[in-house]
Amino acid sequence: MKAYPIKFEPILKERIWGGEKLIQIFKKKSDKNNIGESWEISDVEGAVSIVENGELKGQSLRDLLKKFKGEFVGHKVYEQFGDDFPVLIKFIDAKTPLSIQVHPNNELAKERHNSFGKNEMWYIMDCDKDAAIIVGFNKEVSKEEYLNVLEEGKVLNILNSEKIKAGDTFYIPTGRVHAIGSGTVIAEIQQTSDVTYRIYDYERIDASTGQQRELHTDLSLDAIDYKLYGNYKTAYEIQENKSVTLVHSPYFKTDVIEVKGAVYQNYSDLDSFVIYVCVAGSYEIEMDGKRVLVNKGETVFLPANSTEVVLRANEARILEVYF
Repeated sequence: MKAYPIKFEPILKERIWGGEKLIQIFKKKSDKNNIGESWEISDVEGAVSIVENGELKGQSLRDLLKKFKGEFVGHKVYEQFGDDFPVLIKFIDAKTPLSIQVHPNNELAKERHNSFGKNEMWYIMDCDKDAAIIVGFNKEVSKEEYLNVLEEGKVLNILNSEKIKAGDTFYIPTGRVHAIGSGTVIAEIQQTSDVTYRIYDYERIDASTGQQRELHTDLSLDAIDYKLYGNYKTAYEIQENKSVTLVHSPYFKTDVIEVKGAVYQNYSDLDSFVIYVCVAGSYEIEMDGKRVLVNKGETVFLPANSTEVVLRANEARILEVYF
């Protein structure tokens, strides 16, 4: 296949906690006022991404993977995952808090849901002045203590709340209890999975059903990591025009590039697809003489047979995702 910077059509998801920022700030197209998620690149059943630009326009991610295999995603990636694309890229707008939740690991997810687990990372793009997230516990607890506190409706007392600002990054491995707080817009990189166990939801009523949303207390008990960890935030220092490591896990690798001027990237030895997620500013990407403008809140896919690209910007920040 002839490689070029591929954009996919965003798949917008209404959520009880969603808002208008993905529409207003990122120019996603919807007449709804509760869009909580924009799935930028997805191979989840029932929500598979479709190419919106260039000669591959109208073809699905799944069709391209089956047709071009290792040439499209990388030979080592195709050997491991076959026709399943391993990562899901999202933007999330939390107008109100998400439920307190946890994701199962690969083994539990495979056994219970025939799915990958859901290791993920968050990059905070925008947030209100006093915004916070929940990540992990603030003390070590036993399964029994956790269940008692949950039944008493006091689970928030044992959870770790972190004040956040734009640029903060968190890795959320499977088993870690977490929730995005209100007034927060994030970029999320995760395994291809839509399996979530909801453990507390503030007793909210879903207007579409008139009922509280389902909780998954029993399923979550064996999925939770009850340990206390000393630090939950990812430490990094931006270096202008260089790829800086954010999160390198067995499930995906994410770096961040601060572009000022021109950056030349050579992927000839990588043997993986590369995904650019624009989290600040805007930039132009040039590859084989083709130029594509990318704005904040947009995502670009580079097939594995891409070699050299040039990124140009007055000032932009890009997440660089690969396997």
